[in-house]
Amino acid sequence: MTRPTRRAPDGLGSASPSVRASRDRNSDAGRVETGTRCGVAPSVGRVCRTRRGRGRTLADLLHQGIARLAKAGIPNFQQEAIWLIEFALDTTHLAIRLEGQHEVTAAELRRAATLFARRATREPLQYILGTQEFCGLDFRVEPGVLIPRPDTELLVEALLSHASSALPPAMIADIGTGSGCVAVTLSRALPSTMTYATDVSPAALELARENAARHGVGDRIVFRAGDLFEPLRGLGCEGKLAAIVANPPYIPSGELALLQPEVSRFEPWLALDGGPDGLTVHRRLLHDAAEFLAPGGLLAIEMGQGQAEPLRQIAFGSGAYDLLHARRDAAGIERVICFRRNA
Repeated sequence: MTRPTRRAPDGLGSASPSVRASRDRNSDAGRVETGTRCGVAPSVGRVCRTRRGRGRTLADLLHQGIARLAKAGIPNFQQEAIWLIEFALDTTHLAIRLEGQHEVTAAELRRAATLFARRATREPLQYILGTQEFCGLDFRVEPGVLIPRPDTELLVEALLSHASSALPPAMIADIGTGSGCVAVTLSRALPSTMTYATDVSPAALELARENAARHGVGDRIVFRAGDLFEPLRGLGCEGKLAAIVANPPYIPSGELALLQPEVSRFEPWLALDGGPDGLTVHRRLLHDAAEFLAPGGLLAIEMGQGQAEPLRQIAFGSGAYDLLHARRDAAGIERVICFRRNA
């Protein structure tokens, strides 16, 4: 998992409201102040007004949502209010803009108000809308399972780059699969590959299976419940995996409470807590992966800022790996480190 300060990549398309929202959680839609031009619903009138009591039109509902989210400290309050209304009313941004005087039913008001209230508690928008984009695919997400991050796409890039320089891998593993975003994306990109995906969380595995079926690769991913590599023992994987990818928890335990509330209060700490130095699970991965990788096999692991050098030292100290490279994220931070199993 990445240190969750980034959201999904930019770009709104013509997909469903939840997919559109998943593609840009931090766009700056501008500020809205009482008595100023609204800027988001020109047909509603030059000034956003609220009736006494609860709003009855789309324009009123939008104003209500913006005010509620702004008061809660949501940075992108204006755009998120629009996304939540789209989702609650099964409508579009264009309809909100052009049909601002359309009356909203009491049931629609209740649905939207419930979503506004959830977001105002700082519950992640992805959990409310139920989806997140990853590598151009739409994945279901739900509370209890880590939300996919853009930086984790570097794991996919690392393995696909490795596969393109050699024969396509026959068997690969995704350790700590979570929502299944990495395993599913790789299975779609490598149709001749069998993928093993493990996770200690039954809820995560259930969601991962659903996402695999949703994207048509459920018959090419073997899901197993358990800790790291334990579920793979006895399946004939030892010494035969062409590649292993993992996004283990890497935030130091002492920093968890300092994360933004969307993360610290709602996402599973099991998927975040990397122990005192953030590398507790990484050490185990490096130790156990050597048993399962074929000679020349790739091990790609996501990591936090400043963790690349300690991981290099651990890997070299084991005598089992050669360093291939480290991949940097959009901020220039070494985010994924790649090792090759030596002979």
